[in-house]
Amino acid sequence: QVHLVESGGGLVQAGGSLRLSCAASERTFSSYAVGWFRQAPGKEREFVSAISWSGGNTGYADSVKGRFTISRVNAKNTVYLQMNSLKPEDTAVYYCAARYHSRNTYYTRSAYEYAYWGQGTQVTVSS
Repeated sequence: QVHLVESGGGLVQAGGSLRLSCAASERTFSSYAVGWFRQAPGKEREFVSAISWSGGNTGYADSVKGRFTISRVNAKNTVYLQMNSLKPEDTAVYYCAARYHSRNTYYTRSAYEYAYWGQGTQVTVSS
């Protein structure tokens, strides 16, 4: 069982930045692909970004490409989401999710493929 804890959310003005962290309890977290998803009120959960366990492969939703950067430090069992140039439409609860995979290049945009989820952290961007 992998326990994930997100942190770093908060209230920021449009154009500002936040860095989210996803910390894992599992010592073999370095073998897990990780994704970030978000859910705004009244909307479905949507893919934001994902990273392979090697860190060498990443993916982004078109809506955040060029503004958000995903990274990881396996020695710290932590994945980060650096969010710059934030917009009001980025307001949502952000969740990280993880799944084990043997291939170090693997990541997925599908929420259904992730086995473990954090509790979420609120990001609010004011205009």
